[in-house]
Amino acid sequence: NNLSTKMQHIPEIAIVEQNTLTALGLQTILEELIPVATIRTFPSFARLIDDTPDMYSHYFVSAQTYFEHTSFFLARRPKTIVLAAGEQPSLSGIPTLNVCLPQDKLVKAIMQMRKQGHEATHHPVSPQEMQQEHDLSPREIEVLTLIINKEIADKLNISLTTVISHRKNITEKLGIKSVSGLAIYAVMHGYVEADRI
Repeated sequence: NNLSTKMQHIPEIAIVEQNTLTALGLQTILEELIPVATIRTFPSFARLIDDTPDMYSHYFVSAQTYFEHTSFFLARRPKTIVLAAGEQPSLSGIPTLNVCLPQDKLVKAIMQMRKQGHEATHHPVSPQEMQQEHDLSPREIEVLTLIINKEIADKLNISLTTVISHRKNITEKLGIKSVSGLAIYAVMHGYVEADRI
């Protein structure tokens, strides 16, 4: 049955974080970054345990929860990312994510983790899943990459109005409104290098 094999390939990500705003903010960013994933938030470790805790391909956990339940997360080391407020010392090789970073840096940090995580986890996202066909024209792709570098009109030697109309077409085709979302899309599809953002 094709549907059930498809279902198994959808990565599920757990966010275990008491702070509702942090959890929701991270959920929003991850949904933009990994549209194929299912992201669930849990206000406490107990809620995660009530669920099916081992079905997740990644756990984003608050530092407090991590320290209270270290043995659980150490056993799932390649899948665990600790959410820290501010820079944290490296936790015995567990990646940490500074949730106080500005959005663009946070997105970049998650993308870099994801790149490294691909080798470490058992749930790589296949290129087919990333390659959802949106049929952007070569010019739209060019504009997309330049939106991110914020030098569109100068570079292409076209008026700002033209840029805006291209941009409107791109956001309508992709259904992505935010510049960070467009940046993520461009990186995920290999139009720009993550380091250039």
